[in-house]
Parts: sequence; structure tokens; C-alpha cells
Amino acid sequence: MASSQPPHEDEPLEDESALLDPAEAGEEIPDDPDHPMHSDPEDESDEQEIRLQNDSVAHFDLHTDSIFAIAQHPLDPSIIATGGGDDTTYVFPTSTPSPVLPQSYESNPEPGRPSLKPTAKLTGHKDSINALAFTLPNGDYLLTGGLDGRLRAHTTKDTSYPLLAEALEVPEINFLIPCPHPSYPNTFALGASDGSVWVYTIDAADKAAPLQILQTYFLHTQPCTAGAWTPDGKTLATVCEGGSFYVWDPFGEASAAGVVNAGSQTVVGLTTEDQRFAVEGGLYSVAVAPGGAFAVVGGAGGMIRVVGLPRLGAATSGSATQGLKGGGAKNKSSGGKKAGGPDTASSGQAGQILASLQAQGDSVETLAFSAPPLTLLAAGSVDGSIVLFDTTHRFAVRRHIRDAHEEFAVVRLEFLPADKGYLLTSCGLDGAVRRWDTRGGTAASGQGLVKEWRGHRGEGEGGGVLGFVQGGGGNRLVTAGDDGVSLVFETGA
Repeated sequence: MASSQPPHEDEPLEDESALLDPAEAGEEIPDDPDHPMHSDPEDESDEQEIRLQNDSVAHFDLHTDSIFAIAQHPLDPSIIATGGGDDTTYVFPTSTPSPVLPQSYESNPEPGRPSLKPTAKLTGHKDSINALAFTLPNGDYLLTGGLDGRLRAHTTKDTSYPLLAEALEVPEINFLIPCPHPSYPNTFALGASDGSVWVYTIDAADKAAPLQILQTYFLHTQPCTAGAWTPDGKTLATVCEGGSFYVWDPFGEASAAGVVNAGSQTVVGLTTEDQRFAVEGGLYSVAVAPGGAFAVVGGAGGMIRVVGLPRLGAATSGSATQGLKGGGAKNKSSGGKKAGGPDTASSGQAGQILASLQAQGDSVETLAFSAPPLTLLAAGSVDGSIVLFDTTHRFAVRRHIRDAHEEFAVVRLEFLPADKGYLLTSCGLDGAVRRWDTRGGTAASGQGLVKEWRGHRGEGEGGGVLGFVQGGGGNRLVTAGDDGVSLVFETGA
């Protein structure tokens, strides 16, 4: 009878022929030339050199680190300034782009593809350049702001952009925005990491102190993340990570009109103490409507708040358009005074929360308004989506482009001006720049996508687009890349 017990460990296995002969262990099996080891398409994809689509007509690649800031001269849109993590600002022209056809390149352009040449290289910062701006209305000065807290003003009348003045008042500069007020040329505001807001003006005739402080504000208790002047330049709106929103009166025009809060520096002030306004996680974007009747702030969790603003210079009737640039008949034709539209706001609605919105799932990082007669608000989110709201119909959602940047953060949005104002340009951390047709009933595949331009690495590989400029009618786009390259695209707008 066969035993049910397992064999003893010293007993041989029943089938010794199944064992590998030790002599065969060192035998080499030659490759069959007819069957390469990487014939499998999936294996081949792992080994192939990654090459990218490049739709640009020219590039600038002298930065050795990410480009965090980009600015465009207000009178000559071919003049571009870029600043980045290499603590350096470059100024270069795009008027004569390299005659090179679009081609593929790796993270840096191929040696045979020439780069645009700078007209100026500006140094002096001790940390990354985080903000750039040309002053208005004529671009007389180029301003650079860094994570070292330094503010430097360079004159643009000399092609070498010599330094005019420097200030060091804050730990880090988060943004620089030029003031459009016609009576205050070469004036600008900055927001800092300590929550402070500063308004400066430049007077080159004052040799002792050409960089002059007009106002300072210290009500924000956490880093000031974004700011926007009203279209007339009379007041300044800012937000912070702590969730507060203030509208300032740098030139005293709101005070003269009697709309400044009693005992305060602010025209409007809202904080998280008002639960209707509170956004848990902070505020990161702000924009003011073209007519100046209201501001929109965006923050964590896709939250948006709409706040009424006073109408400086408006008649006591509460007209939404009198006394402001771009007002009057033009705004009436836009439907800005339709029933239920926020452009019906008068000075009596200043500081009131006109709407609370949430259509996106993550932080709203960028906001943009279309120019009249269109009445659209675009919001770009970290979740990669863009939402279009109709400001004259209780901010109804007109379109939600959920995959606008393929689940990568939308960094910047901007509508084109005038007769092309229905076109919206966006950029994101996926490395793409896209243009959208926002007109109702005309959306093609891709929810209105007109065209996209690529050339940056993107898609989580450290090559996203961190900003762009499109002055001069939108026919030419210039980008700021996380890969340290600035690309020039001809758009055919």
C-alpha cells in the first residue's frame, strides 16, 4: 500500500529528469536577429526619446531656471521682459522672429534653432524675479519685484535699461500692477508676502528720491495674493490668503466723494468675520468689471464672491455708466443694465455681496472679464477647468469647459480686446496655450476650442506655462515657461 506520508527530505524526487543540468546553466542563448527584444510597442514607448510638438516661430532660452514673470511694453508690444528663478530679467524683441519652421525639440531647443537675442540683461536681485510690469501710459519704466523683497525701477529710454532706483521694504513681492489713472502716470501698486500693500509713483526729476511712496496699507493679516485697479484707476482692490478683501483709495477721490468707510482707509472691506463672505482656504484672484460696478474674488474650493463697488463721479441717480471710461452708450448696448444684472449697482450697493458662486472643485486662480458689449466672466481653476458666467443674467453658467487643460491647473486667462473680444486665451501647467470661442451657439468640438499651441514640456514634467502676453491685437502670443524657455507663437487672430 502506498504511504500517505510525504517523502523524506533525503529521498530523491520521483522525476529527476525535470532538473536543469548544471552544465546548461551557463549556456548563452543568442539573440534571434529576426525578433528584436523591444519589438513590443509598449516596450518601445518606454525606451523612445521623448520629443515634443513645437508650434512656435521663435524662442528665447537664456534663462537658466523657470520664468515666473512676463511683461509687454504698452506702446510697442514687440518688446518683452521676462524674469525668473535665475534672479535675472531679460528684455528682448519679437519683431523679427527667427525664420524657422515649427519643429520638435527636447526640453531645450535644438542647437540649430537660433534664439532671440536680448537687448538688456538686468541683474541685482538676490532671489527669484516674481513680478514684472511696465508703467503706464507710455512704458517709461520697467519694474522688477523679487522674492528677495527688492523693488527695482529701470528706465526704458536707454536700450540698456539702466537702474533708476531701488527699494527694499517687504520680505517678498507677490505682484506688481501699473495704475491706469490718466492723472497719475508711472504709478503702480505691489502686494507683499507680509500682507502689506504699497502704492508708488516715479518722478525722475527728483534726483534724491525718484521712487516715491504714495500710500501703504497693512490691514491684510496674511500674504497679499492678488490685486486689480478699477478701470478708471481711482481705486485698488486686493485679496489675501487669510480671506480678506479691501478696496483702497490711494488718491483720495473716494474720500472726496464721501464713500470711504468712517474711520478707515478702505472704500470696501470684507473679511471672514462675515460668514456670507468667508472662503475657507483663502482668496487668490480678483478682477473688476469693465464698468467698475462690482469686483469678483476667487478662492479655495472653487468659491467666488461678487461684491458691489461705489461709482466715483456717478450721478446721484445711481447710473451704472456715468463718469467712467468705457461707460455711457457703449455699456448700455451691452445689456449691462438689464433687470437682475449687477451693473445696476449704485453707490448704495458698495460693499454688498451681490452673488456667491461655486462651479469648480478647486481653487480659482485666475479671473477675466470680456470687453463690452459682451458680458462674460471667465474663471480658471486648479482643477483644470474654465467656467464662463453671464454677468447680466445672475451669473448663470454659460459653459463649463471641464478639461480645458487636461486636469492641470489653469494659470492665466485673458480675453482679446474690441472686435475679437469673444476670444479667450488660456494657459496651464499642461504646457499648452489655447484659444476659445466663447460665443453661444458657435462652440465647435472641444467646447469652443479654436486652436492650441504647444512647445513647452508640461504635463507635470516642470514645463508648464506660467504666463503669457498677447498685446497688439492677439496676433502674437509670448509665453513664460516653467522650463525656462519663452516661446513666440503667431496666432492668426
